[in-house]
Amino acid sequence: MNWDSTPSPLGESVWEFPPSTKWPRNDVVGRGADLSPETLIHAYRHGVFPMVSGDEFDDQQATDLIWWSPQQRAVIPIDQLIVTRSMRRSARKFEVRIDTCFEMVIRGCASPNRDHGWITTEFIEAYVKLHELGYAHSFEVFNESGLLAGGLYGVRLGGLFAGESMFHLLRDASKVALMALVAKMKQSEMKMLDVQWMTPHLQSLGAVAVQREQYLQQLAVAVSQ
Repeated sequence: MNWDSTPSPLGESVWEFPPSTKWPRNDVVGRGADLSPETLIHAYRHGVFPMVSGDEFDDQQATDLIWWSPQQRAVIPIDQLIVTRSMRRSARKFEVRIDTCFEMVIRGCASPNRDHGWITTEFIEAYVKLHELGYAHSFEVFNESGLLAGGLYGVRLGGLFAGESMFHLLRDASKVALMALVAKMKQSEMKMLDVQWMTPHLQSLGAVAVQREQYLQQLAVAVSQ
């Protein structure tokens, strides 16, 4: 499924999250459940995303599935992406494609050489399935030799793009993918680019932190687009 395809309809999730008013005052909303398409899309619609966690909280093992909704949510306003001259120069050196090699991108993001890796085989299979159903998308950056130099992937729901991860093998390749994503979102008149947690790198690209309650209000508008 490509960017402009209509996603396949899904059934109801067998899992339910508590109302946001009853969420704990930390970033963890729940534990367990599964990575079925119905569960994942239900979660994203409610401002929740999954990751595995080994030692960040309590004594959880690396395979424990945890559902997160950060109290300080990082978003990149799509009209405020910071594009440097270096990024513009790099963009001229690469070719960007959309949804031509989704699994290669997510496997690039899941490289075992990356610190704090959390993308397991189960996550790869789950998000490849979401891609096949038309919900998950990848932006892929190739160099002049046809090498996949970097990219990003995430989930699109209405006017929301929930960015999951990005990677690069060549300098600025992931930033070029982000530039292409933002351009495509503007073309599609989308409203929200969610990048989960704030980092210095994301802040340098224009990300801002919003309170969870504010994020959920904006999310409701975006996914209904």
